[in-house]
Amino acid sequence: MSERLTNVCDMARQEQVLQLEPPHELKFRGPFTDVVTATLKLGNPTDRNVCFKVKTTAPRRYCVRPNSGIIDAGTSINVSVMLQPFDYDPNEKSKHKFMVQSVLAPYDMTDMEGVWKEAKPEELMDSKLRCAFELPLENDKIHASESNTNVSSAHVKPELSSLPKSASSSLDDGEVKKITEECKRLQMEVQRLREENKQIREDDGLRKRKVTSMVSSPHSSSSQAMTKEEGLSTRVLALCVLFFVIGVIIGKLVL
Repeated sequence: MSERLTNVCDMARQEQVLQLEPPHELKFRGPFTDVVTATLKLGNPTDRNVCFKVKTTAPRRYCVRPNSGIIDAGTSINVSVMLQPFDYDPNEKSKHKFMVQSVLAPYDMTDMEGVWKEAKPEELMDSKLRCAFELPLENDKIHASESNTNVSSAHVKPELSSLPKSASSSLDDGEVKKITEECKRLQMEVQRLREENKQIREDDGLRKRKVTSMVSSPHSSSSQAMTKEEGLSTRVLALCVLFFVIGVIIGKLVL
């Protein structure tokens, strides 16, 4: 891959018309335990549309979006170069390189791939960029930690600054009166609900007592009826005995 890039560079004749930012080096700031992204800005200051491609000597280590396309005249685009996670060794120097290749788009262009296939070597333009890996300094780590803490605190605190001034200022007398009346009304409503609840409990207790008395009343009636029958039988028996004694006495007198 490196040899192919070198051959392409050797064949290039025209000076690059695109403006690269940064122009010579892509810096990637660690830690490298996650994807690290660097942005490459490509500007087209000419009055012609320009086709471009972004190539690298380490295609498995980077993801480039977009890696090709067309830049309209007088416009620019941002290319995201994403470095995949890896075990960083500060003693190892990066040998990765990028090349931005470009060609003026024909006025009657219909197929961008066809433009690259038909382009002559002297029509191709290119720019090379080195890759640099950096670890954050201790001061940067502390500053980032403080920034994260401030952001977290900002999320926790109520966003009073976004409220209108009328909401953050003190309430006037009319609003205070309305709030007081509303509180009183709510208190009276709560009291009324408590009384209704108490009345419901009392009615429920009375209903239970009536049911209990209705259940036990048949037994009481039966007991009273039995008592009356027993009393009647005793009186009848006493009268029978009395009549018998009177009969005996009358019989003796007749004899």
